Amino acid sequence: METIEQKKQMLVDAILMMERAQVIDFNGHFSCRVPGADHMLINSGKSVRSALTVEDIVTIDFDGNLVEGDAVPPMEFHIHSEMYRARPDVNAVVHTHPLWSTLFSMAGVPVQPVIMQAAVLGEIRLFPKTASINTKPLGAELAAAMGRHRVIMLKSHGSMIAAEGIVEAFVLGFYLEETAQRQHMAMQIGSPTVLSPEQCAVINGNLWKPNLLRKVWDYHQGKLHR
Repeated sequence: METIEQKKQMLVDAILMMERAQVIDFNGHFSCRVPGADHMLINSGKSVRSALTVEDIVTIDFDGNLVEGDAVPPMEFHIHSEMYRARPDVNAVVHTHPLWSTLFSMAGVPVQPVIMQAAVLGEIRLFPKTASINTKPLGAELAAAMGRHRVIMLKSHGSMIAAEGIVEAFVLGFYLEETAQRQHMAMQIGSPTVLSPEQCAVINGNLWKPNLLRKVWDYHQGKLHR
């Protein structure tokens, strides 16, 4: 199990990698649950996502009160806190502002499993409100709309990914964007073939493995630090 300092560095790397891949922009945020407490680690609201350091990671409670650090959290911390309240199985949450998949939520067109990696995303839910999730009730409404799923799109806004850990949330966020980009490009040529539920179940079983998820993380981390 990673230490708190290691978790902070992983959050920094995850945000930097996502920013370089146009999955997070100047307003995205990534958090992880602090074991044994109703606290989370999250990048501060003022942090520069393209130049993040561990000093930009703060600890807050689920009401947004600062526990450690000297900068306020993002105003949309409710995205994270209400998901942690609703889902004890979730230990990492990322709110992204992706380029390609946001186009689909703007147009009301579903992102579908058109590549093998999309099989691990599961059902992609849609939150129909176009709004900043900056209140507890909105955060709770978003968490309820997500249900037991891993991915939800926020209409004309971005997405929320919830997963077991930082690596898993990162990979899901990247796969969502990769799927949307390839689906969009294929739609310029014709109608993409969509994987069946049966195919997705088999592929998910093959791909949702710690070593394969870590392979995706290591690939992007290698590009980050080279």
